[in-house]
Amino acid sequence: MRLPNVAIVAVDGFGPYQMAVPLVVFGNFLPGVELFNLKICAGEVGPLRSGLGLQIETSDGLAEIAHADIVIVPFWRDPAERPQQALLDAVGQAHARGAWIIGLCLGAYIPAYAGLLDGRRASTHWEVEQDFLSRFPKAVLDRNALFIDDNGIITSAGTGAGMDCCLYVVRKLYGSTIANSVARRLVLPPQREGTQVQLIERPVPPATKDARIYRLLDEVRMNLRREYSIDELAKRTSMSRRSFTRNFFRVTGMSFGTWLRAERIKIGREILETTDHNIDRVAEIAGFGSTALFRQYFKSVFGCPPTKIRRRNSEAPNVSELASLQ
Repeated sequence: MRLPNVAIVAVDGFGPYQMAVPLVVFGNFLPGVELFNLKICAGEVGPLRSGLGLQIETSDGLAEIAHADIVIVPFWRDPAERPQQALLDAVGQAHARGAWIIGLCLGAYIPAYAGLLDGRRASTHWEVEQDFLSRFPKAVLDRNALFIDDNGIITSAGTGAGMDCCLYVVRKLYGSTIANSVARRLVLPPQREGTQVQLIERPVPPATKDARIYRLLDEVRMNLRREYSIDELAKRTSMSRRSFTRNFFRVTGMSFGTWLRAERIKIGREILETTDHNIDRVAEIAGFGSTALFRQYFKSVFGCPPTKIRRRNSEAPNVSELASLQ
């Protein structure tokens, strides 16, 4: 099976870091392992220079997008500037034939201007949320999410979230083992779910109560099969129930129940991808009270049943079926 073709769209005024994120993740970063065929495509005619004086030279233009399975727009220079119609048409046509379209940070403006986000959930940098909403009222903007995948239109928040988004795509195609290897080589956490909030206010320096919460998170991760009560957790952190609930949300951006379920789903997927345990056993190890609950929550997070994840990771990705993986 051929490798997925990835086209990264470069525009004038590009941000070097924003460009570097997809380049490093999709640029066959693992030694001796080829995962993608990567090309940088000029999204505009003329010199492509960053504000810091860097310049991109490429022989590939918008025509190359017609051969891409994944089109990534990592940057757009000005929310108020409508991109050239040729770029919007190329992105729209790529989506129409089944390519995944990824807009990182302000790059989300490109699929939005192309009309691809009408009626779809989307994410972008928190600083431009109001502008985005006013320009694209038909888009369903999630003000908290790090990234959103709405049937092959994938958008992310700021540059750090762009890395999470790109690793998510690797995980979607190749599974957690490969994605975690890429993250490990980049010295990054292996996974942040797209539903994690963009901004979590924390005091500086961290409060003593925060340190207790972090220790508790590590302890619970070591024993996800246990049942926990808020009163018990509050006692373990030497807080009142109300104080624990408030501080836990401030540190994680979630309630304890939501966080615990996300951790159980995460470990469940890792077990699916790295062992031959049946679904009942995976649900048990991950700490779900029943297989039915595991299936329900798993599908709500990943959009497919656990068996499909296992089947997908048993072989190399079939590029011709990228759209069917949603």
